[in-house]
Amino acid sequence: MSMRLFRDVRGSGAAEFVLVLPLLLILLFGIIDGGRWLWAYNEVTKATQAGARVAAVTKVIPAGLASTYIGITPPGATGALTQGDLIPASALGLIRCVKPASVVTCTCITTPCPTVSTTSALGWDAIVARMKAMYSPISDTNVVVEYSGSGLGYAGDPDGQDISPLTTVRIQNLSFTPITFLMLKSVQAIPAAAATYTAEDQLGTASN
Repeated sequence: MSMRLFRDVRGSGAAEFVLVLPLLLILLFGIIDGGRWLWAYNEVTKATQAGARVAAVTKVIPAGLASTYIGITPPGATGALTQGDLIPASALGLIRCVKPASVVTCTCITTPCPTVSTTSALGWDAIVARMKAMYSPISDTNVVVEYSGSGLGYAGDPDGQDISPLTTVRIQNLSFTPITFLMLKSVQAIPAAAATYTAEDQLGTASN
């Protein structure tokens, strides 16, 4: 009787399936997690590009950028800019705007910079709203908006803002939560993304 039971292989397929099933489930959900992560990263990248586009065509955040450049002597220039002079890239360093709390703050990272103490919430809100429409987990604290010299624009431009800076939008500190432990961590960081456009019309309040 014992020998017959020892040689009995009935039900062995079910036992093997039970042993293999956890590995199959981990592999299956790992593939699903990989797809979800790539989808989230793609959404973040596209949201960054959309935010940069909005930043290029909406109201500038640091109000000082809208001031005239007549009479300013940029680094490396031989004299002060006069009406109609091309504004060189050296006329503007790097201005970084963030919103860590309820107020947008712009800081001069690399000189020269105009006065940046006055900021516009309209431009910031338009940028973040467009980004959130593409990837809802984005919040104000995840966004950084930067302005730097592009070499475009004319001093004393009668049609609007003198300088046309490079506008860069960055997304950072976003995370992804997998549904399996295949990635070893319960939360995965989504790589930071950035996109840059040259400003076109920064006097409006809504995206073109």
